[in-house]
Amino acid sequence: MARHVGKHGVRRSILGGVTVFVVIALTGFLLSTNVRVNRTVTVTNDTADLVERGVDEANQLQQDVNDLTKQVTNLTDALNAGTKNDSESNADSGDSGLMLPELSGEGVTVTLDDSPLWENAVNNNGSTANINDYVIHQQDVESVVNALWSGGAEAMMIMDQRVLFNSAVICSGNVLSLHGKKYSPPFTISAIGDPQQLREALNDSKAIGILKQYVTVFGIGYKVEKKDDLRFPATAALLQQLKYATVNGQDEQSAGSADDSQSEGQGQ
Repeated sequence: MARHVGKHGVRRSILGGVTVFVVIALTGFLLSTNVRVNRTVTVTNDTADLVERGVDEANQLQQDVNDLTKQVTNLTDALNAGTKNDSESNADSGDSGLMLPELSGEGVTVTLDDSPLWENAVNNNGSTANINDYVIHQQDVESVVNALWSGGAEAMMIMDQRVLFNSAVICSGNVLSLHGKKYSPPFTISAIGDPQQLREALNDSKAIGILKQYVTVFGIGYKVEKKDDLRFPATAALLQQLKYATVNGQDEQSAGSADDSQSEGQGQ
């Protein structure tokens, strides 16, 4: 009997220990759950504040966008009104930045032409090694334009087109390209201004001096004429799209048409 009672006593002790362990474990679980709940509430409150601030910033940015949109609309309407007035009458065209007004006055006209002597330089193969010495090049046209500007030209035309602030003279072979139109020689450059000053500027130009050497040796055409009544028509102030250099990829190179446009950047 004594041995039997001892065995039952041990079983009760084990059961009591397990019960205590379970109670402690449940208490710890409840405590950890409570902490997690409290943290969740705190984070939720912080998130709500962040969202509220984000909404306020978004509303302010939207208000800024609306204000800028109104400004752009007003400027666009003003430009459109100016264009409409210019198309209806040239009387006020001088007040608009979108049009160059019609001009007239005395000035000079410079004519450049390829040499007729190139045929004498052709060899038996039908070609010549120095054909470039007998033709007008892009730098020749640019030299005349720059000299006329430095001589006080008020306005200028190349062939039948006004020279603008962004005009770029581009030559491919003996073909001149200006504002998307192509011309063959002879090329004419006309400038309104004091004829005497314009002539002096041409004579003082070092680039024109080099051109005159080719006139003497290779027969390049170069003629300066005084004009008493040059007439330049009104024209849009922007005929050629502005371009700029860009980089496309590591092995590609792309350049805009600005390389040769700086020398005529003062055009009207």
